[in-house]
Amino acid sequence: MEFFRIKQDIPFMSYGRLTTTISLVTFILAIFFLAHRGLNLGVDFTGGTVMEVSYPQAANLEKVRSAVDSVGLKEATVQNFGTSKDVLIRLPVKEGLTSAQLSEKVLDALRDVDSTVEMRRVEFVGPQVGQELYENGALAMLLVCIGIMGYLAMRFEWRFAVAAVIANMHDVIIILGFFAFFQWEFNLTVLAAVLAVLGYSVNESVVVFDRVRENFRKMRKAAVPEIINNAITRTMSRTIITHAMTQTMVCSMLFFGGEVLHNFALALTIGILFGIYSSVLVASPIAMFLGVSRENLITGAEKKPEAEATP
Repeated sequence: MEFFRIKQDIPFMSYGRLTTTISLVTFILAIFFLAHRGLNLGVDFTGGTVMEVSYPQAANLEKVRSAVDSVGLKEATVQNFGTSKDVLIRLPVKEGLTSAQLSEKVLDALRDVDSTVEMRRVEFVGPQVGQELYENGALAMLLVCIGIMGYLAMRFEWRFAVAAVIANMHDVIIILGFFAFFQWEFNLTVLAAVLAVLGYSVNESVVVFDRVRENFRKMRKAAVPEIINNAITRTMSRTIITHAMTQTMVCSMLFFGGEVLHNFALALTIGILFGIYSSVLVASPIAMFLGVSRENLITGAEKKPEAEATP
């Protein structure tokens, strides 16, 4: 489906060196902030206290958050758990206070706001659990990258596989760089968003690379930059429609999903925006710089008819 068609090919590849240079600088800055500031890891990774409280009526999450903030725990996460009457509170580790002391302070603050609140349970999540989650998350990202590279290498050609993985890593590092620079909390929901962006970004690269491969068969006399420019231009309508619809849904979570979904939607927003950029202006130029050509993509069966047709 197309709402519009661009008649003249846009010369994307003529700006390939500029766009890849911008991406390289952005990538280096993201790594610098990751190394210099690091990620602001949430309770899921660092350990902390998990409280479950209950109200006789639907809980007012805004008042609960205000009460928790008054104790000096602005990094705490507050969300409904099971029903609208039950609330789960994740508290970070606070120096000088044990888990029991910290939970008592929070409970006192909650009772000052609403005396009907009841404590259901208190659990301490140790840092060893957090370290295990951190390592498993990193392993998941590594396996996803290996799977993507293997899939693209089998479906297309190794140059496309390398270009797509570099572009995907570019998207992931940029997301992590934003979270490191602004010190937004990095928790399991954000990790899920990062993994989702990996799949989303590679899907866009596959669409473009499919059209490039098709163009190599159709545009036999065209140069490689012309073929890639045509492929990107022909898929531009689909790209705009797909990303606009996806971003609309993500923005609804970002603005109306509450605090629990805020960082998840924020990571997806950054990933979608940079995913468009990397698929068009990073992956394709890298594939071109690696020397992709028609001979790399056509099979022996396709070469035979050409050889027979040649006088």
